[in-house]
Amino acid sequence: MAGFFGVGGGLLFSPILFFLFTSMGVSSPVSWTIGSSLFCTFVAATSSTIQQRSHRNSYWKEGITIGVLGSVGVYIGKSIVTSPFYTEDVFVSLFVILLIFVSILFYRRSKSNVTLQLKAESPGLLKQFGAGGFGGLVSALAGVGGGVVLVPILNLWYRLSISKAVSISSLAIVLISLSGWLQYALLSGTQNGVTGFTLGYVDFGTSFPLVIGAFFGGFYGVKLNKKAEASRVQLGFSILVIVIAFSMIWKIL
Repeated sequence: MAGFFGVGGGLLFSPILFFLFTSMGVSSPVSWTIGSSLFCTFVAATSSTIQQRSHRNSYWKEGITIGVLGSVGVYIGKSIVTSPFYTEDVFVSLFVILLIFVSILFYRRSKSNVTLQLKAESPGLLKQFGAGGFGGLVSALAGVGGGVVLVPILNLWYRLSISKAVSISSLAIVLISLSGWLQYALLSGTQNGVTGFTLGYVDFGTSFPLVIGAFFGGFYGVKLNKKAEASRVQLGFSILVIVIAFSMIWKIL
């Protein structure tokens, strides 16, 4: 689905893992969901960055800077998630809002057949800190890579071309998600995951099958996308968002 609709894998990893951890009755299911989802996103983003490199569309300096600065946002987000305030209800509410935001962006993208290649200088350090910090915060709170906010910020606010924004975002997500799952993995406690292959709040035994499945599924998803009509893709994504949102809300009722 991520390959077919052209959205980040974290948007699907988080709901799947949330359903699993809550169904298995593990303690702190939100922390397990986010930590494990960020590990899956890290693997997926690394693959995407390698592809960007092969197409000679890499902006290492900006991507690394935003990614490193994003770790600050990850730390703040992780502190919020591990606090008593961040309950399952809060997590689901935030994720549903994120889904609505993504659906609006997807709708706007599908309505435009022309991509403006804007000429703009690379954002300064302060702007990179703002983009990275916010992207890292969203990553740590929702278990997604942060590209859902980084690309719009770089493209719409900082006026970079969409190809450059996507390339910078892909590399930044590698570092942000790496920082994210490592910070969750280093959290100590007596928590137990679904499998025995865990570290902190990252369940590798659960994450690896998702990553392997996503690799092959993403390949065929991209091929199907090229054959589908834009209107059908847009309708399908709308249905997907509605199903995920209502499923997560139903899970906590």
